[in-house]
Amino acid sequence: MTSIAESVNSVAPVELVEHAPAVRRALPDTVGRALADAEIVEATRDPYSPGHWSLRAGSKVGAVTVTVPGGAPLTVRVTPKVPIVRLFFLLGYSLDRKGSWRDGEVEVAEHRDLVPALAHAVERQVDRSLRRGLLQGYQATEATALVIRGRLREAEQIRRRFGAGLPVEVAYDEFTTDIAENRILRTAVERLLRLPGVPHEVRRRLLHQRGRLADVTAIVRGQPIPAWQPTRLNARYHPALHLARAVLDGFSAEHAPGGLRVDGFLFDMNKLFEDFVTVALRDACCGTGHTARLQDPHHLDEAAAIRMKPDFVLYGPDGTPCAVVDAKYKAEKRGGYPDDDLYQMLAYCTALGLREGHLVYAKGNAAHAAHTVRHAGIVIHQHALDLDQEPTGVLTDIEQIALRLVNTPRV
Repeated sequence: MTSIAESVNSVAPVELVEHAPAVRRALPDTVGRALADAEIVEATRDPYSPGHWSLRAGSKVGAVTVTVPGGAPLTVRVTPKVPIVRLFFLLGYSLDRKGSWRDGEVEVAEHRDLVPALAHAVERQVDRSLRRGLLQGYQATEATALVIRGRLREAEQIRRRFGAGLPVEVAYDEFTTDIAENRILRTAVERLLRLPGVPHEVRRRLLHQRGRLADVTAIVRGQPIPAWQPTRLNARYHPALHLARAVLDGFSAEHAPGGLRVDGFLFDMNKLFEDFVTVALRDACCGTGHTARLQDPHHLDEAAAIRMKPDFVLYGPDGTPCAVVDAKYKAEKRGGYPDDDLYQMLAYCTALGLREGHLVYAKGNAAHAAHTVRHAGIVIHQHALDLDQEPTGVLTDIEQIALRLVNTPRV
């Protein structure tokens, strides 16, 4: 079985690097507009050369395929600047910091592109989860039957049967493999099988996993992902479920007007970095008597008309805010950090009544900096987190930032 991108009719893929200079490419206008409208990449039509587009990748990494009716599919691949093994460390920690799965277990280091590494990781974790057979559980079921099973749905029986004895409307709990955990795994496998760039051997193994889950209902697109609760009984599923959820939360297939189809998977590195930093800081502050809240809602003004949601707010033992953090994946200016972030942090500190605020960046062009705001005395710290180092080094740097947060002087 071949993917869309591997079709004999496909054209040469567009290869981009996250936040790298733009690439100029001849494209049908429908494809260029689809890339721009879906915010896959920054796509700009060349006004002086009809049929040519300038394509520049932002913070979304992965691969998508755009198919126009009657035209050859075009695959766009965006490679992250962060090594794949580091990306999976960030993802794994933010999803499951207790270490249920690690990059060494899924051998992501041998894959240079995100989609092959992700497909390989999911397949290996699904295989480990299903080695002792499919998990079973009780599923609430409502049905029409010729015999009473479970309990009679009296109101439904009267409404639909008008007093007739048969058939009967019943409700019962069925012990089955068609439960939320298996449905999530099945749907993630199905999603990966549709992605461009999945290696043949990994695709073959994914098909095998789909066969093992053949009696499980896949989640229909548009339906909410069913909830599941971590328990001792489903513990062997935890790593696969966390990773499968990342697949389902990623960019998916869409149908655009005119039969245009966009199919693929993208990680937003901004969101991934933010999730990692806030979860790691929360863990590092644990046990200090402080409480951390992520995406904590507040208001800037007295009338509570202007909402703001800092990525991370730390509260002291007395329940009052003592530190605020915002995570920024990229410093966008060659000269260092963007000034807009300073203004945003100043607003956070002012509204929360704090003397210090902290911005955490993925390491860019500037080292740690601190700015004291005139006539306010507020100090805004800018931290640079080096993602190229080993995971232990990254977490050590996080712990140093957390120590500063806990010891922030109060107003």
